[in-house]
Amino acid sequence: MEKNILLVNGPNLNLLGKREPDVYGSQSLSDIETETRTFLQSHGCRLTTFQSNHEGELIDFLHKHADADYLIINPGGLTHTSVVLRDALAGTEIPFIEVHISNVHARESFRHHSYLSAIASGIIIGCGVQGYRLAAELIVQRVA
Repeated sequence: MEKNILLVNGPNLNLLGKREPDVYGSQSLSDIETETRTFLQSHGCRLTTFQSNHEGELIDFLHKHADADYLIINPGGLTHTSVVLRDALAGTEIPFIEVHISNVHARESFRHHSYLSAIASGIIIGCGVQGYRLAAELIVQRVA
């Protein structure tokens, strides 16, 4: 049975490949989505992707897809500010892996706290865009 996996990216991640390439790398979000989709499809999973710079749109997307089997989420700056995104994740009960391209713990102190980590089934931090692939590999193991 095909598993439905979500890949959700928050504010400013649409600028990947352009924004601070020394921090976030040169791959675009489209590149990451394509690579993640190809990998997951090769393991019998379907990937639905979504990116928004608007908190409410992210929450609406999660509510609409609450029946998903797993979620990879890079909430961007909402990691450190959004109780309502945390509540949406808790409310939908979609198991998820939180991904951060940069090592947030080596950056400004306000980036050290995540409202999501305590309810995540896994956290990948500081592995560059390869963190998305690592999350996909972990999900394949968990849903097999």
